[in-house]
Amino acid sequence: MYLALRDGGAAAPPTAAAPTDAPRTRHGRRRVPRVVVTLGLVSLLTDISSESVAAVLPLYLTLGLGLSTVAYGLVDALYQGVGALVRVAGGWGADRTGRPKWVAFLGYATSCVARVGLLVATGAGAVAAVVALDRVGKGIRTAPRDAMISAAAPPDGVGLAFGVHRALDTTGAVLGPLVAFLLLWWIPGGYLTVMVASLGFALLGLALLGLFVEDRPRPAAPAPSAPTAADAADDPGGWRELRTPAMRRLLLVAGLLGVLTIGDGFLYLALLDRGGFAVHWFPLLYVGTSLAYLVLAVPLGALADRWGRARTMVTGHGALVAAYGATTLPLGAVGTTVLTVVLLGAFYAATDGVLAAAAGRIVAPRSRARGIAAAQTVVAVSRMAASAGFGVLWFWIGPGSALLG
Repeated sequence: MYLALRDGGAAAPPTAAAPTDAPRTRHGRRRVPRVVVTLGLVSLLTDISSESVAAVLPLYLTLGLGLSTVAYGLVDALYQGVGALVRVAGGWGADRTGRPKWVAFLGYATSCVARVGLLVATGAGAVAAVVALDRVGKGIRTAPRDAMISAAAPPDGVGLAFGVHRALDTTGAVLGPLVAFLLLWWIPGGYLTVMVASLGFALLGLALLGLFVEDRPRPAAPAPSAPTAADAADDPGGWRELRTPAMRRLLLVAGLLGVLTIGDGFLYLALLDRGGFAVHWFPLLYVGTSLAYLVLAVPLGALADRWGRARTMVTGHGALVAAYGATTLPLGAVGTTVLTVVLLGAFYAATDGVLAAAAGRIVAPRSRARGIAAAQTVVAVSRMAASAGFGVLWFWIGPGSALLG
């Protein structure tokens, strides 16, 4: 499949008069723009908030509320896909207003409201509604944030820039489950305490974005010429760039690969179903996956710049399929768990930021946020369908057969 997307949009649009090399430090290393690091810190704090909750959600729903795996599959599908309903709208708002920071700010603020909702939500329906609101916030903020990263990065360093951002983001994903684990270790059943801590980290991330991120980050390369009046009249919304053959190929392949993806919680529940560790260790599975992602995000992002973003994404999905098989291997509890979380982390490192990097360079700058949003939406919808279907399959034939099937 990668031949149809060769290099995944690694080159800048033809109209961009971009330098061939990224800015470098005195030691010859490529320089990462400051706004990328700042946005990474915002994501770090926000991920501590969201992942501390996500780490206990499968247990809370299946053990605390007694939901079946079919019901959990539907909630996980909601978690995976509801943001897709607003993601393109967030990208459109960022492109239309020219102020991606404040569109992203709205998304982060919406997630903060959801954190407050978690403090008062009782029952599966209320929790699902709050989860949906949180995912709406994520859907609004993701494309504007990634468009800011893509705009600030040089053409030959966009994969590295996304790798650095995702590494900081994943540091939060490591710390979030640790926060949940330590709080529940200290206060058994202290879900409310986890929610309060989650809200605090979310508010810190929102403040950092509002106070320290530039509204319009300086691009690493000269901007291409603005569209003419005739172009604007012919394509008033700037949507034509999303209908190019290259973008269509990217969306098709990303959607097909997304169907292979089920929620992480299913893999972790499958490991728990095999036995070998106590339930209170469950949040640490998220930590293991995030650590693997953290270690691999920067090198795989840089590899995508050199080797091709499409090749890297396809290889990452190969690691995901291997993770499914690893949950059934007779390696003992420790060996099976370690192999599964490492492969799952490699999958995210090879696909998450790399997809945004590819989409952001296929389309023209004036449609960058929408292009990234379109690619992420296709993946989210595919994963939503996969999670819902897998929940039913698990219920019918069991976890091992469902993963191998």
